[in-house]
Amino acid sequence: MTYPNVLVFVDYPTDDVDAARAFYAEVFGWEIEDRIPGLFNRIVPGQNFKLDDGTQGPTGNLHMGIYNAANARPRTDDAPAEPTTVSAGRAARAWILVSEDDSFDRILDAADRLGGTVLFRNHFWTEFGGACAAFVDPWGNQFMLWQHLPEVERDEETHQVVGEHVVPDGWTYE
Repeated sequence: MTYPNVLVFVDYPTDDVDAARAFYAEVFGWEIEDRIPGLFNRIVPGQNFKLDDGTQGPTGNLHMGIYNAANARPRTDDAPAEPTTVSAGRAARAWILVSEDDSFDRILDAADRLGGTVLFRNHFWTEFGGACAAFVDPWGNQFMLWQHLPEVERDEETHQVVGEHVVPDGWTYE
C-alpha cells in the first residue's frame, strides 16, 4: 500500500434523529444539516485545525452523521441492514478536541442535563500529554473529550510528557 487508508466519515446511530441533532448542537455547538428528514443529518463540527501560529490550517471540517438505526442507509435491498435498533455495550468512541474557548465542564454539564451519562471528568494521560473526560450520549455513543494543558510540555512527535508536570488538584492520571 503506497498511501494509508483515510477516515472520511463517522455515523452515530440513534432512534430519534431530531433529538440527537438538538443534543449535539447544544453540547458541542456543532452546525447540523438536515439531509434526509428523520433519517439522516450531517454534522459539520467546525473549522479547520489550527496551526502553531493560531491560523487555520488545511486540515479539518471532517464531517460526521446522525442516522436512524431503524432505517440505515445505504441499503442493498428493500430492508435496512441489521442491527436496526440502538443497543447498549461497547461501541465506537469519538475523540473530540475541545477548543480553547470551551471547557470539559460546560460540555459534560450540558450532556448530563440533556440525558447523557458522564463517565469521568478531569483525567490526565501522560502517554499523550493531555487531559481527557468522557460521556455517553442518550443513544449509547461514547465521546472522549481531549485538551492539551498549556503548562505541560510535550514532545511534538510522540506527544509524551517531557519533564515534570503538575496535575491539577482532584484530577486522576495515568
